[in-house]
Amino acid sequence: MPDPIQVTDTDILISGGGVAGLTAAAAFGSAGFTTICVDPAPPVTSEAEAGADLRTTAFLHPSRGVLERAGLWARLAPYATPLQIMRIIDAGGEHPEARLTRDFNAAEISDAPFGWNLQNWLLRREMVARLAEIPQVDFRPGIATTGLVTRSTGAEVTLSDGTRVRARLVVAADGRNSFIREAAGIDVKTIRYGQKALAFAVTHPIPHDNVSTEIHRSGGPFTLVPLPDRDGLPSSAIVWMERGAEAERLATLPVAAFEAEMNARSTGVLGPLTLVTRRSVWPMMTQIAQRFSGQRVALIAEAAHVIPPIGAQGLNMSLADLTCLLDLCEKDPAHIGEPAMLDAYHRRRWPEVKAREIGIDMLNRASMVEARPLRDLRAGVLGALYSLGPVRKTLMKAGLGMR
Repeated sequence: MPDPIQVTDTDILISGGGVAGLTAAAAFGSAGFTTICVDPAPPVTSEAEAGADLRTTAFLHPSRGVLERAGLWARLAPYATPLQIMRIIDAGGEHPEARLTRDFNAAEISDAPFGWNLQNWLLRREMVARLAEIPQVDFRPGIATTGLVTRSTGAEVTLSDGTRVRARLVVAADGRNSFIREAAGIDVKTIRYGQKALAFAVTHPIPHDNVSTEIHRSGGPFTLVPLPDRDGLPSSAIVWMERGAEAERLATLPVAAFEAEMNARSTGVLGPLTLVTRRSVWPMMTQIAQRFSGQRVALIAEAAHVIPPIGAQGLNMSLADLTCLLDLCEKDPAHIGEPAMLDAYHRRRWPEVKAREIGIDMLNRASMVEARPLRDLRAGVLGALYSLGPVRKTLMKAGLGMR
């Protein structure tokens, strides 16, 4: 006689153990909700390991609140590099050199920096360690969601190890190709740019002084984001967006040839850049789900929305999703996952995300332009907007998600 299938009851089942999913597990567990988090791939928690995520995440100031609620900020703060100034350089002239530089300083709108930058592999390491401290959280790496059945009374999720979980709410944090979103029958709208991003880290002789620099020419922005010193040298993370074929070409160049092209593209803003990690390549798209909720299901992070990495918006939008969902659950814990709560979540998040998606799409298309007259127009618009103090402050607050 076969063994009976094991079924576990929980308040929250989180599908996805990336940065957003791990943060959600820590937040819901810290709030006292029983939480199970699953992910098919065990998290890579060392930079040198194969599969390490070499990207970085800039947590903007409003995101710090949910990290504190999750008990994560105290762990992350020692490794975080403040971002005090967001510098935009237009290098769209005849030669790849800075012709217009504008600084957006957080001091104009707040006593705090815009945010703090951390490496993604390190985030996973600290988040997994935090989950181990929370009795309400059951983290199951190496386990995938393979089935979803929802009813008005709850959801039943089948896992790849053959076990089942009954949950009051299923949180889809399982990425742009979300299994939970598809199982819930929620469609997406996708825009592909034919663009890819290279992510890697460098050292340089000139200190970054906590300035995040975004350089625009064509193909997409070249962004240097401050990191802690590395082997006694100033260090930055770079996200270099280019047309797909060009990004693939750059990714396979010998190191010396790659460094030559990288230094030409950087306009020498931090002196000669030295590559210190491998290069990873990520496809660029904009994607938004038709709805952010279904029966007993809430979508967060890339299961709900994907945008290009401009202005540090991606994960911070994801943490805004989490904050909204957590607030609703804490406000009315007796009715977690019920239609009124999930409808409220969709109404609060979808319009704001859609507006940001439109804005980032426009910025990305502007950064990609090849024609010289359009690059000149881009520089003129940047200069005009920056020169108007109230407009400049409004743009900074909007970028942070501040009212």
